[in-house]
Amino acid sequence: MKILVTGYTGQLGYDVVEIGKTQGHDMIGVGSRDLDITNESSVMAFVEDIKPEAIIHCAAYTAVDKAEDDKENAWAVNVLGTKYLAAAAKSADAKFIYISTDYVFDGSGNTPFKETDQPNPIGYYGQTKYEGEQLVQQIVDKWFVVRISWVFGRNGNNFVKTMLRLAETRQELNVVGDQYGSPTYTYDLAKVLLEMVQTDKYGIYHVSNEGYCNWAQFAEEIFAQSNLDVRVNHITTEEYPTRAKRPKNSRMSKEKLVEKGFHPMPRWQESLSHYLQELKFEVEK
Repeated sequence: MKILVTGYTGQLGYDVVEIGKTQGHDMIGVGSRDLDITNESSVMAFVEDIKPEAIIHCAAYTAVDKAEDDKENAWAVNVLGTKYLAAAAKSADAKFIYISTDYVFDGSGNTPFKETDQPNPIGYYGQTKYEGEQLVQQIVDKWFVVRISWVFGRNGNNFVKTMLRLAETRQELNVVGDQYGSPTYTYDLAKVLLEMVQTDKYGIYHVSNEGYCNWAQFAEEIFAQSNLDVRVNHITTEEYPTRAKRPKNSRMSKEKLVEKGFHPMPRWQESLSHYLQELKFEVEK
């Protein structure tokens, strides 16, 4: 299958392309230097030229705090870029997977959000991603909207790498303990996306590793699995103020994924173990 992947220089896009290649697909990965998705004519010409059977749109403006002040660029990438790619996909009769986020929800309550729950973003980043979701559904015939959360992968920065870096000089850390969600390994996620794109089971999906935790518990597991003696103090969201408001409940129900016959992802602790081994292997190389 010929698949165009945006955001190739990011964590998820990189893994989608590399795993797709091992599965025998014709993968075309592009970063912002290869294709400016905010330029409508460039997007249409590029897609017309390569004629993909599917587009997996991983590129996004993901600087959550910065987006509150840099609204024009966040909108250009997450809304206009998505609109142009969606229109190009429709023109090429290609399937379209749009990567969205747990941040489309307001984080109220304690129960996992379902795909049918009404989004209500509390930050500008979440707002732009929700706008993108709606455009994809309006423009494309063969669409998937995949909401993900708390990603970590080999290519790029993430919470795991930050904790390991801080552990080099700190024996005690304050980490937010009242925001709950599911850490998601891009290697596992990429495999689900590639499985999904070969079907016609279109719609909205929540895809993340199994199990839930808060950020402090995530940090504790990172240190435990890495045999690092670092004390983690659980603090409240209010004790760690950020420019953008973040949802306290980012739990998402993955029941639909299983109901539609897709493979559920492993528990996040298991995937973290796999990832830490991968990081160790990279260092030893």
